Amino acid sequence: LRLSVATAGNDHRLGANEAPPAVISIFLGDELTEILEAIENDTPYGGAHKEKMKLGVDVLPQFSKDTTDRNRTSPFAFTGNKFEFRMLGSSNSISCANIHLNGAVAEVLEKFADELEKASDFNAALHELIKRTIKEHKRIIFNGNGYDDKWIAEAEKRGLSNLKTTADCMPKICDKKNVEMLTRQGIFTEAEIQSRCEIMLENYVKSVNIEAATMVDMARKEIIPAVSKFASDTASAVAVKKSVCDSACKYETRLVSELSDLIDQMDEATTRLEAVVEELKKIEDVRSQSEFVRDEMLPSMDKLRAAADEAETKTAEDYYPFPAYDKLLFGV
Repeated sequence: LRLSVATAGNDHRLGANEAPPAVISIFLGDELTEILEAIENDTPYGGAHKEKMKLGVDVLPQFSKDTTDRNRTSPFAFTGNKFEFRMLGSSNSISCANIHLNGAVAEVLEKFADELEKASDFNAALHELIKRTIKEHKRIIFNGNGYDDKWIAEAEKRGLSNLKTTADCMPKICDKKNVEMLTRQGIFTEAEIQSRCEIMLENYVKSVNIEAATMVDMARKEIIPAVSKFASDTASAVAVKKSVCDSACKYETRLVSELSDLIDQMDEATTRLEAVVEELKKIEDVRSQSEFVRDEMLPSMDKLRAAADEAETKTAEDYYPFPAYDKLLFGV
């Protein structure tokens, strides 16, 4: 499921920006979780406790609180009468996620059917099958806050994968268990699985490489010259002020110093990113390329962005060549 939604853009989204984390877990809500616990432990289920909503207004009638839950941080959530898979990115086709989701469901239902068809006592076998399945897989149930760092640590304890990038998760499609499932269900041949893996990794590498080359272009031709001009004009203003009066010009002096440091940082980061872009061209194997993008290119891009973001906050709007974040969010 994780690799079915893997793209360069979605890697940024998962775990932030109102999106679920990269760890795959399932949210059932308190009521359904209690039902499963009752089945697992062979104890009676007493039913959900009906709570009254506290509206804080005496003149309004009291309403019973809905027993269904909502959890916007879960990648796979049960919401009253259906499951929602929420990891898909806006640029993704739903077909890939549907292929893997329906393939996995078909695989499990087939195994269940094979076991139950051989049972002499269907009801007893069904009960034991449900109990065993709950015990074997309850580690994927998580009803808490998916954004909490404690969940990432807890997921690791439970043995759940946290595949943060496409380079981490896409090769998993070639794992033996996944190949066996996809071929047994008649979805793909082994050759088709290998080709899909390489195509998706190639798309990932090309997307990030285009972004990196664009960053270099923006930094060299637009951002660094703009910040440098603002720093130069500010320094000239300091000289003019001091020629007229004995003003200390502490703010302007400090600003020029800070901008000069940031210009050096951006230049250094841009030079490094240029070298990384060139180095990527020398790597032929697509898996090695994706790992290089993950380990070298993305950190270099982050370093350049950090310096440019800070410079943006210190540069006058008239000098900056692009709309600032506040304009992008509220004006453009």
